[in-house]
Amino acid sequence: MRHEPLLPAYGGSTLAELPGSVLAALGLPGPNPLGLEPVRRVVVLLVDGLGADLLRAHPERAPFLSAAAGRTLTSGFPATTVTSLCTLGTGLAPGEHGMLGMVLAVPGTGHLFNCLRWTLPGGLDMDPLEWQPAPTVFQRAAGAGIATSYVGPAEFEGTGLTRAVYRGARYLAANTVDERVEATRRALAEPRAHVTVYYGDLDAYGHLCGWGSPEWLDQLAVVDELARRLAEALPPGSALYVTADHGMVNATAKADADTDPALTAGVAMLGGDSRARHVYAESGAAGAVLDSWRERLAGQAWVLSRGEAVEAGWFGPRVRSEWLGRIGDVVAVPYGELAIVASRTGSLEATFTGYHGSLTALEQHVPLLEVSTR
Repeated sequence: MRHEPLLPAYGGSTLAELPGSVLAALGLPGPNPLGLEPVRRVVVLLVDGLGADLLRAHPERAPFLSAAAGRTLTSGFPATTVTSLCTLGTGLAPGEHGMLGMVLAVPGTGHLFNCLRWTLPGGLDMDPLEWQPAPTVFQRAAGAGIATSYVGPAEFEGTGLTRAVYRGARYLAANTVDERVEATRRALAEPRAHVTVYYGDLDAYGHLCGWGSPEWLDQLAVVDELARRLAEALPPGSALYVTADHGMVNATAKADADTDPALTAGVAMLGGDSRARHVYAESGAAGAVLDSWRERLAGQAWVLSRGEAVEAGWFGPRVRSEWLGRIGDVVAVPYGELAIVASRTGSLEATFTGYHGSLTALEQHVPLLEVSTR
């Protein structure tokens, strides 16, 4: 069977088009490629891991969402949380904003940087403005007099990732569904408002138990109820958009990049995610590592050199030169149900059932659902 990567059409219906379209709907100058109708208040409900194909597979557990008007967007590569959050926060493709994976090399240092946990080895720190210098859509909205708010768990307030992708938004800490709805209701009391609400437990249970599991389905029902209540809180002249950062696949096979000799030889550092690996080679070993990974993962993954991945447009129409060193010498992306785990350096992730990051439809397709009070 021939496998083709689901490359994002970055000029069309993609997650990168949503932020600018929302700003245009709120009256800011600029393109509106998704054609969103004018409103005075917008709520974007971002559900971590709510793939469009996953939602369509279980309409009975999400009747409100399934009845909403909607379309499908492509998330971008890699289909992982930090990358998509930055895409939604800036309106830029990954190659422009530079958040090119969950774990990336810091060029010239020999260190890996975890962009999700915002950690470096040895107690070193990373300035969010240095790692992600692009202005955010929240800064643009606030500059136009629109009240911008981010509603999310208290534990994420003030983190490096939050400052990198949500700066310009007022952080409203909310842990429960009730707290999220109440915080959103308060934020919508402003004459013009841009509110983002984040919900992450669906993704967490997908990782631990697999998408479609009883635990995941229970969380899908919670998401449906949250969306319904947010829609009920909308004042006149408002719109709720429900979307996601990525979908998910359930792994049926795993390759261990920490113990498999074919995957360890010549490798200095291993980054990325289990479905989108950045492989950083020892000096002079990039060609040998590429050959070894291609042979080992033949029939299971796309394995490209850095230059090939960039040329193929995996990270968008272009990659800024200063971000090139963040990309692995080799980029390995499974297309079946394989996860490339790291049992020693990523022991928890190695035990997961659900994974994401790749260029398959299950991981790339995310919904854009709309409820409005226009």
